[in-house]
Amino acid sequence: MKRFCDVIANHMATIVIIVAVLALLLPTTFSWCPTSWISPMLGLVMFGMGLTLDPYDFKIVFTRPKDILIGSLAQFTIMPFIAYILAKIFGLNDELTIGVILVGCCPGGTASNVITYLAKGDLALSVGMTTVSTVLAPLLTPLLTLALAGARVEVNAWGMFISIIEVVILPIAIGVILQHFWPKQTKQISSYLPAFSSTVIAIIVGSIVASNSSKLLESGLLIILIVILHNICGLTLGYSVGKLLGLELKKQIAISIEVGMQNSGLASSLANLHFALYPMATIPGAIFSVWHNLSGALVAKFYAHQIEK
Repeated sequence: MKRFCDVIANHMATIVIIVAVLALLLPTTFSWCPTSWISPMLGLVMFGMGLTLDPYDFKIVFTRPKDILIGSLAQFTIMPFIAYILAKIFGLNDELTIGVILVGCCPGGTASNVITYLAKGDLALSVGMTTVSTVLAPLLTPLLTLALAGARVEVNAWGMFISIIEVVILPIAIGVILQHFWPKQTKQISSYLPAFSSTVIAIIVGSIVASNSSKLLESGLLIILIVILHNICGLTLGYSVGKLLGLELKKQIAISIEVGMQNSGLASSLANLHFALYPMATIPGAIFSVWHNLSGALVAKFYAHQIEK
């Protein structure tokens, strides 16, 4: 069973791509999974993240405040700004604009920690950045979305705040509490969590793609191009920030990956909950979930090679 779970976790990018293609070409295969399930499923992923956190992950925030501050500022400035610029350059409609901006305004994704580990980057910094950006998300994600998209669509910042608390913060908090009081039991299942999270994320992607398959076939290439550019710019500028500030290479790698890889599942969840009038707003998050796992695997190999030189 453990070996099977390892195969799933190690081939997450491939699995998500296969699911996305299947959902696009045969959308009825995901008729059993309505988009209303997205938020509860994301909550399960966040709960699993909470089970893997320990006190050291929070301690780093206080022992290395400079690194965390640099990374967090990069996280919540680079990706939102790039999202806004791309939407302007490509003249996106309201649906896609809000979807791209939501991706940019979300915190770092949980997969970034795995990719940083494979890239031989500063894993402690990566985990610390993910933790801090996730804690800041209920405040910053709604405010940034309101600032960047409020002129085009109605943004319920308070509603988004509540949703992020319910979908992200509470499940993580419950996971952390269980890990604290029952460490042995949670440790026994922790090795299975990556496979579980990968499976749930793949189902989320399948549900979103299937529900928008016809529209995605019409304008999919444009969305894919924008998602790729968004991700590559985030990876590149995140690395550049660390380099310009004279940080060591492992820290540059951690910031690059943390900035470039977003919690795109949260973006899709927020789009589904708060922008129901714009169904295509869920698509950029779904495509980002597919792409950033593929690009993450590629940059991990590149960065690991740089470390080994």
